[in-house]
Amino acid sequence: MRTIRLALAQMNSIVGDLEGNFQKILKFVEKAVQQDADIIAFPELALTGYPPEDLVLRAEFVEDNLSYLEKLLPYSHQITILVGFVNRRDDI
Repeated sequence: MRTIRLALAQMNSIVGDLEGNFQKILKFVEKAVQQDADIIAFPELALTGYPPEDLVLRAEFVEDNLSYLEKLLPYSHQITILVGFVNRRDDI
């Protein structure tokens, strides 16, 4: 049976600071890769900060947060990344 190494990132996201939160996430991902973790898990809405409240009603904010999520894709080839983000909904 293969052992899976799980890294848990305990971080304080700042509500609305997508760039700052993204940079924090990257640092944790890089450290987890260096420590040979297979999976890294982040807190709820780590990318947007919690609670994002009315920011999620702004289409631009939601699109920006999805852009930052896409920037994480290249790192997911080295490690599985579980990160909270906001997705679009057409019925809102």
